[in-house]
Amino acid sequence: MSESLHTVTTLPTERRPGCPFDPPAELTEARRHGSISRYTHPGGKPGWMITGYDLVRSVLADQRFSSRKDLLNVVDFELPPAPPGEFLLMDEPEHSRYRKPLVGKFTVRRMRLLTERVEQITTECLDAMEKAGPSADLVTAFAKPIPTIIICELLGVPYEDRGSFQEQIDAFMGGETSDEELIAAYTATQDYLAELVAAKRANPTDDVLSELTDSDLTDEELKGISLILLAAGLDTTANMLALGTFALLENPEQLAALRADPGLTDQAVEELMRYLTVAKSFMRTALEDVEVGGQTIEAGTTVVLSYNTANRDPERYADPHVLDIQRKYSGHLGFGHGIHQCLGQQLARVEMRVAFPALFDRFPTLRLAVPADEVALRPESADIYGVKSLPVTWGV
Repeated sequence: MSESLHTVTTLPTERRPGCPFDPPAELTEARRHGSISRYTHPGGKPGWMITGYDLVRSVLADQRFSSRKDLLNVVDFELPPAPPGEFLLMDEPEHSRYRKPLVGKFTVRRMRLLTERVEQITTECLDAMEKAGPSADLVTAFAKPIPTIIICELLGVPYEDRGSFQEQIDAFMGGETSDEELIAAYTATQDYLAELVAAKRANPTDDVLSELTDSDLTDEELKGISLILLAAGLDTTANMLALGTFALLENPEQLAALRADPGLTDQAVEELMRYLTVAKSFMRTALEDVEVGGQTIEAGTTVVLSYNTANRDPERYADPHVLDIQRKYSGHLGFGHGIHQCLGQQLARVEMRVAFPALFDRFPTLRLAVPADEVALRPESADIYGVKSLPVTWGV
């Protein structure tokens, strides 16, 4: 059945009041009209918006669509190529040259071996929360420290540097800094990583970055790879832990089911990934004319892939706007798809599978300390969606 063609006039800047977990209404409305819509990029360039699960997944697997930064046709000037090592914005064969050395370091088995360390870090965070309680900002006390410590240990970031490094990551991924602040944070992070790579070359230690120095990768390439791993390893999981806790607190029947049956933890993590989709969207550029959903996307045209509406597609999921931790896992796009599927997805799963049950076991009366509509949300301009802070309390 052919779908009526809809037009998305602008990317939404906020979500509907009282609906912090749902995609912006404009995107949901676009999906209601069909899986593909016309769209004009903020720079004035014509493009397409794809909101349906099947079409998003097909484009992600189609090598006729490029991830290259310099091919993005969204502004009136040419964009530069991705810096060396930043493989998320590259195609084959460059993409595999950088990703392949990392694959063996983030396997299911290797990440599961980290479970004990994740449990230890989680316990330390909960101990500190309890000691300082009976209230806390869950973002700073729990959601950020766990992935920060883990990814920094994996890459060999010295303990004393983690606080300042987290601040730099927040500055250029939070979506609320000025252009000048963004450039300053990015530059500071690059400078730090250059020093870290040099230190690992001179004195290798037991970490992923040191292992990578024993390859043909240059210092510039290692710096770019480190930036991708650190930014992705910190921001995405931190926001999933905070926003996921918020969602469970706002769906008490789901939280009760999880507490009653810890065996649901794996399903709960996958359902939260689908339901929240903190990595909201990505872009691809057609390398040739490609037919998608009955429409011809011309060569050189950039499409926006809306992951959050794809993961709420009623043609894929029954009651898609309902959080149901007993839903059978069915291949959500929370970690992407295709050759660029999230390299660290198994690490993120381990962290969430440990952290959520531990939090609610330690604090069975955990609840929001402010009304839900007063929880400060990240803006839609942020690369990763989430909450800025999550005030919680517990006890009588």
